Order: sequence, then C-alpha cells, then structure tokens
Amino acid sequence: MKGFTRIGGTVAVLVAVTASGASAAKLTSVNTSRRVTPGPTYVALGDSVTFGFDEQTVTPPPDYRNASSFIAYPQLVGQALKLNVVNAACPGETSASLISASSPSNGCENSPSPTRAAYRAKYPLHVKYNGSQLAFAVSYLKTHANVRLVSLMIGANDAFLCQETTKDGCKAELPSVLAKLKRNVATILSAIRHKAHYSGQILIVNYYALNYGIPAIAAQSRLLNGAVDGPARSFKVGFADGFGVLRTAAVHSGGDSCRAGLLTQTGGDSCGVHPSVAGQALLAQAVEDVTTP
Repeated sequence: MKGFTRIGGTVAVLVAVTASGASAAKLTSVNTSRRVTPGPTYVALGDSVTFGFDEQTVTPPPDYRNASSFIAYPQLVGQALKLNVVNAACPGETSASLISASSPSNGCENSPSPTRAAYRAKYPLHVKYNGSQLAFAVSYLKTHANVRLVSLMIGANDAFLCQETTKDGCKAELPSVLAKLKRNVATILSAIRHKAHYSGQILIVNYYALNYGIPAIAAQSRLLNGAVDGPARSFKVGFADGFGVLRTAAVHSGGDSCRAGLLTQTGGDSCGVHPSVAGQALLAQAVEDVTTP
C-alpha cells in the first residue's frame, strides 16, 4: 500500500465471511418531529468517506493541503437542506481513535505503517480541533444549541487496521474486532446523548459494497453495518441506507459499484474504495431520505 490509498472505505478486505452468515440491517425511521428544517447546524462524524477523501491516483490529483477541495455527502446534504455543516471526519479514523486520539487509527492520528504519515499531522481537516473527534463533538454540541442533525459513519478502518496488522489477514481476530466496534459505537453515542446532552436527530450512515454482484463482498458490508446498527438502536437514532442506494444504482452494472461509476476511478478500469462524486451524491440522498418529510 502506498500513500493513503486504503484509508476508510468499505470492508471489502474482510475475510472468512459468507453471505449466509450476515443479514441486512433493518432500517429504522426517525421521528418526524426531529427532522431538520433549513437553518440549523449539521455535525458529521466519521472516516474518509465522510471526509470526502480521494486516492492519490485519481484524475485530477487531489489537493490534500486544501480540505475544502474534498466534497462529501455532508456538504451535499448541507447544500440541499440549507444547513451549516461542521464536518469533523478524519481519513483513517477507527472507532477507537474517534474516542481517543492515542488509540490506533488507520492513518488519521497515527498509522500502522512507519512509512505512512498520519493524515492529521500532515494535512488539514475540514474543521481544526485538538484531541479526539468525539471530544470535539461533545464540546461543540454543549456550546451550540442550534445543532439539529448529527451523523456517524465509522467502522471500516477497524477492519482495515486488523487486516493490515495481523498475520492471518484478520481471520481469527474478526469476531473480536466487531465486538469492540459495537462497544465503541455505544460509547460514542452515549457521549453524544448523555455527556453532550444532545437530544436532536442522530443518523447512522451505512457503508456500501464494492460489488453487490459478489455475495461474499456484499455480506461483508452487511456484517460491518450490522455491528454498528445493533448498539446504535438503543440511542434513538435513524439509519441512512447507504448500502441500499448504491446497490440500486449498480443494478445495471451487474452490481459492480466500480463499473457503475460509484467509486473513485484510479486509472484504467481500476477503482479505489471511496465514493466518486456520483457515489457521494447517493449517500447524500440516503441521508436526505430520512431527514426530510
């Protein structure tokens, strides 16, 4: 792996997962009284997908020194719903590093590779803050009463980091990784609800699949989404069906998100793991579907 070519994205690198062993996450509608209206603030939390990260080999080359050049679904949602967007996401963030900046990340605060610099140490984020993403979110929510929407998309880098740092590609370790992800999601949402005393709308944004036409790959994304969605339900959240909207868009391409133009194009017929402009627009639509009447 070179540069930041595998920060964030979906869980296509997970191994030893079968389609029969994973079930689709059940979508839960939010209370209509909580749905946003034009004007308030939207706080987006997550990894490279939420940040809008592009691989180094896309055309034109990404300008990592200009965070505003990266457009992701939070900004698109903000434009559509006329919301002030605070995008705190960081490429390479894991569920653990989102809670504590000293915990292992996949290239946000620190990196598993000695040759790959941590993104935050080298490049700016959309929002400047010290400490962890969660600490920023709690502090921001405590001091800004106009926030009406918080989204969370996290977990893919938990799997990537395990796959990169274990001898067996995370085969034996996967159950413990998913169990820790569940605990971390509960910690994150508990902090938002109880430490920040935020009672507004929270959305979990589900990951897409790189190829819906290959059952094992689609099952991997379902497995990751299920690990996040399960503990999240206790905190009165809604779910944005990122998995479903990209699956529908990829139908006429045999379920291949790359062929459908939904992933970053990295040269020739190759794709990265991050959403293209079209893919980000679909994730935005998934969010808008459960935030507007």
